[in-house]
Amino acid sequence: MLNLTTERLRLRIGVDSGGTFTDICMFDETNDEIFVWKVSSTPQDPSLGIANAVEQGLREVSRISGTAADVHYFGHGTTVATNALIVGRGAETGLITTAGFRDVLELRRQKRDALYDLQTEKPKPIASRDRRLEVAERVLFDGTVFQELDEAGVRRAARKLRDDGIRSIAICFLFSYVNPDHELRARRIVEEEIPGAYVTVSHEVAREFREYERFSTTVVNAYLGPIIKNYLQRLKPRLDEIGVDSPMHLTQSNGGIISSESAQRFPARTVLSGPAAGVMGTLAIAENAGFDNLITFDMGGTSTDVSLIKGGVPSMANQAVVHGHPLKLPMLDIHTVGAGGGSIAYVDAGGLLKVGPRSAAAAPGPICFDRGNEDEPTVTDANVVLQVLNPVALLDGRLPVNQAKAKAAIARLGARLGLGVMETAQGIISVVIANMAKAIRVVSVERGHDPRDYVMFGFGGAGPIHASRLARALDMPKIVIPKYPGIMCALGLLLTDLRTSTSLTRLLPLESSSCDSLEGGFAELEQDIARWFEEEEIQEERRTVSRTLDMRYGGQGFELAVPCPVGKVDSAMIETLRKAFEDAHQLAYGYIATTEPIQVTTLRVAATGRVEKAKFRAQPQASTLVEEAIDQVREVWIPEAGGFTQCPLYDREKLGPGHAVDGPAIINQMDSTTLVLPGQTARVDSYLNLIIEERA
Repeated sequence: MLNLTTERLRLRIGVDSGGTFTDICMFDETNDEIFVWKVSSTPQDPSLGIANAVEQGLREVSRISGTAADVHYFGHGTTVATNALIVGRGAETGLITTAGFRDVLELRRQKRDALYDLQTEKPKPIASRDRRLEVAERVLFDGTVFQELDEAGVRRAARKLRDDGIRSIAICFLFSYVNPDHELRARRIVEEEIPGAYVTVSHEVAREFREYERFSTTVVNAYLGPIIKNYLQRLKPRLDEIGVDSPMHLTQSNGGIISSESAQRFPARTVLSGPAAGVMGTLAIAENAGFDNLITFDMGGTSTDVSLIKGGVPSMANQAVVHGHPLKLPMLDIHTVGAGGGSIAYVDAGGLLKVGPRSAAAAPGPICFDRGNEDEPTVTDANVVLQVLNPVALLDGRLPVNQAKAKAAIARLGARLGLGVMETAQGIISVVIANMAKAIRVVSVERGHDPRDYVMFGFGGAGPIHASRLARALDMPKIVIPKYPGIMCALGLLLTDLRTSTSLTRLLPLESSSCDSLEGGFAELEQDIARWFEEEEIQEERRTVSRTLDMRYGGQGFELAVPCPVGKVDSAMIETLRKAFEDAHQLAYGYIATTEPIQVTTLRVAATGRVEKAKFRAQPQASTLVEEAIDQVREVWIPEAGGFTQCPLYDREKLGPGHAVDGPAIINQMDSTTLVLPGQTARVDSYLNLIIEERA
């Protein structure tokens, strides 16, 4: 609850637009307090849902505080790019490339994505073959021009794409990451021939070797560019209308934030925008709570996103595959599965119960929302039938729930399985728990980490209600549920710094003879970083720069990222890097090949501009009894307790540091619901996090 004040409030706002709900978090710098809000998303035009959420939230803040507010920071996490890529609703895209290389996108890596799946299908190329046009030009691996660019050929290609109605163009030439001159000249010609076209050149998007991944990233960027540009340009006037005129920042996949202008130029960087904000918010809250080894569990309306944090450092990747399309961009290592509150349960051809990945999303949504879905029960419907979720209304009464319709639909599903209503509903929960446990094993067990050594950090609107069972299935000893789990990604936007990165491929031996080349490459990258610092107006004392090298043994097909100290590259640093690579190789593969030469492949520089963030203060011990936080008691189906059980319902707003809640229990709040199972205890720490552990 906000304190009453006569001062005009200074607000920092974070908004996360998801597939089912749009979440908003407002941090009042005047009183150091946080206010949260949640509304249904508007998939047909996400900017409308965001504007509605902000307007309602501002109105509620003003009502509570009795004064108006100024918004001087606006951060945004979005799934627009992700959804456009998944459902195939990007812009019609053309590709201009080096003669002989038009089919790189279709040839891919000439390997099966799923070796033993006879029905596997490669994703359809974003740019169809008739829109992939070749021009004569050739740059060699060392940047030497072997064949000059045929500018007339570029002009002909541009005119053909223009006549076909294509307004989004990707330009990808061989070895342009070494010498970009031909791509720059081609872009100028295309912009002359197609005024207003969205043109993406590969050396600006992914300045690295491996043609297929670089071509894919560039084409995806062109495919998403007009969509993101139009979306952000629609959102800006909507925000202006409600008095939010501060510059807009978006989360990017590496966990940092970028300006709206940068997001419009490089939309591929925002593909994991929303989930990345949640991971960054986790880092800040977990640091206060005293945990540094965590597995994040973010369950929303459409999907579950999991990531591993070790020693307070999130796992990073320099490449990811999103819906079958490789993106050669630095990003948080987040694994996503189609398991959310809106995931649809069904019986497959073999008579087995399956859940997801298809989702009811915000429209029509779960059956219990009574918005037109009659026959496709979801995970949310199952929880409403089990009465773990409020069977009458959610969002503090703002979202009515029709339990009878959900129960009827699950009964019909159960009849096909030969199960009763409650057994079917619980079966849906068990299946989705299994799906999510598999996702966590991907980021932990499959990468050499034992989940029992980590703390689960559960958030998202549906995360806290499933975290207790998921942690128990994985034998994880402890769960942290933050104060505002349902809007965690929005809160993460207020806890994130400005961040960018740049890279450059240089194939060099890890020897003293390479010192000058490495020094020159880092100098070139750091000039790009210096320009970015200036463009973003980041003060000198708020700047941080780090270096990384991708290295491998000669002949290996994959690299390992090794931190590189900032400073002059000399013989001593070469030896330091050699030792760091050997340590990384030992960890990843279990051996060191001392006689094999080590090769540097890519230089990377990451930059951070530190910004003011929302702050958390430790709270005093609660002066009330924990029983005073019980609002009512409700019958809840809990198989661990033998079926229907009288379960106390706690109001989280009334819980304070020192309170402990023994399961079975349900802890309610506006943005989420937390289930504490029999045999578990949830205690409240000084930062108002719930810490759930198994009782001895």
